[in-house]
Amino acid sequence: MSRLKTLSEAYKQLRARLEQGGGAERIKRQHDQGKLTARERVAALLDPDAPWVEIGLLVAYDQYDGQAPAAGVVTGLGRIGGRPVVVVANDATVKAGSWWPETIRKILRAQEIAMRQRIPIVYLVDSAGVNLPYQGGVFPGQYGAARIFYYNSIMRRYLKVPQVSAVMGPCIAGGAYLPALSDVIYMVDGTSFMGLGGPNLVRGATGQVVDAESLGGASTHTSVSAVAHYRAKDDKQCLAKIREYVGRLPHAPPARRTYPAPKRDLKELYELIPVDHRMSYDVRATFECLFDAGRFDEFQPEIAPEMICGHATIEGRHVAVIANSRGVIKGKQKSDAPRIGGIIYTESAEKVAYFIENADRERLPLLFIQDVSGFMVGTEAEHTGIIRAGARFVEAMATATVPKLVLTVNHASGAGYYAMAGQGFDPDFIVSWPTGRMGVMEGESAVQAVYGADAAKPDNATAVDAMRADYEHQLDARFAGARGFVDAILTPEETRDTLAFLLEVSTEFTGPHLGTFSLPSPTC
Repeated sequence: MSRLKTLSEAYKQLRARLEQGGGAERIKRQHDQGKLTARERVAALLDPDAPWVEIGLLVAYDQYDGQAPAAGVVTGLGRIGGRPVVVVANDATVKAGSWWPETIRKILRAQEIAMRQRIPIVYLVDSAGVNLPYQGGVFPGQYGAARIFYYNSIMRRYLKVPQVSAVMGPCIAGGAYLPALSDVIYMVDGTSFMGLGGPNLVRGATGQVVDAESLGGASTHTSVSAVAHYRAKDDKQCLAKIREYVGRLPHAPPARRTYPAPKRDLKELYELIPVDHRMSYDVRATFECLFDAGRFDEFQPEIAPEMICGHATIEGRHVAVIANSRGVIKGKQKSDAPRIGGIIYTESAEKVAYFIENADRERLPLLFIQDVSGFMVGTEAEHTGIIRAGARFVEAMATATVPKLVLTVNHASGAGYYAMAGQGFDPDFIVSWPTGRMGVMEGESAVQAVYGADAAKPDNATAVDAMRADYEHQLDARFAGARGFVDAILTPEETRDTLAFLLEVSTEFTGPHLGTFSLPSPTC
């Protein structure tokens, strides 16, 4: 079995486990309360048989002794009435939907997508509030829980991004400001509660004895306080009403597109990626599986062939592609030294910078297919101005105002990872195959950097082996997914449809691509 197949199967098993949330017993408890689970709610809300791209499924899965699958919140992209939307749904089967620090990070990422792409966001609230033992990572700080309400406010006042909230369980304390800062609020009879304090806190603070429904239930907030706007008898009716609301929001209908299928079946990708991540392969073969009719119009193919640039379509949507070519590449002349694929040279950096600048002028989205080990080093590289050329590459990528999508298929190492639209440069979306390896360098390189010739000494054997093992763990795509370094891990079969949907979502983006969002001009 190929490396990509083995890792994909392992990932599918992990995904299936994480999608169970808190497990069968807590799912039953949710159903016994007359409530759907978070994932059942998402499925009922979104168009059937439409794309669903879950963002951050692996976040926190390897922390908290495995007690925080998906950090207790489901976030992702789907469609309602054919329109792309962002969804945030608390998973009450995981610690009653309470917030870990990573929960905050996932909600903020979802909000940033909605802000950047100017698409509606729906919050399905069912949360006991802050996970108190971890309040130090939730409550304070620039990117603590307050940031959620800041983004709520920016979306509502300046960006005009529709925000819809459904309180489908508890919504307590400061968390109540999330729905309160939305455009509309739905509540469900018998199961919803929204209040700055619950009955116990109210009794302790004021001496008042009051039941939850009278204090902050659906009937109270829709007929007395007027905080909420719509009531529903149960979860299913609530979600149906939200679908109706989002369906009548004005938006341009999606363009009808006809396109040919790829030249090769996506499953062939499993055999294209070598067993050993250090081995070469033909990245152009992946194009035949991902692009319409397998067609790729290559830009300057005879110049710096270690960096591939060109144009393609994915389900009829045009995209400018930058990819790394692996293997040893012969020089033009017999006297020319061969080049190592996956390494960025001065000439290749200049070529890519020019290509990106053109794509930006032409308003074409950028797709980076990462398998990069870094920039070239050494006397020749320095003398040809690799630093200057690399800086131009980075600047062109960083300042391009078109959507940027990243697919990591193998290595994403060194400064090459940065230049190929690493996360720090705010790509619109970054996804990875299970074979993705993200880090400063490979473990063996790190051993040589730290120990040099002493790596072979018997006295250092234990430390060296431990360092190699630690690097192997941290380079794993699942490690990146658990820390939010990638939005999602995809299997080969999912890749084309997901990229197509993300390109569709990105068409709403109007730039410039600077920061998490840009405020419109006061004259707008």
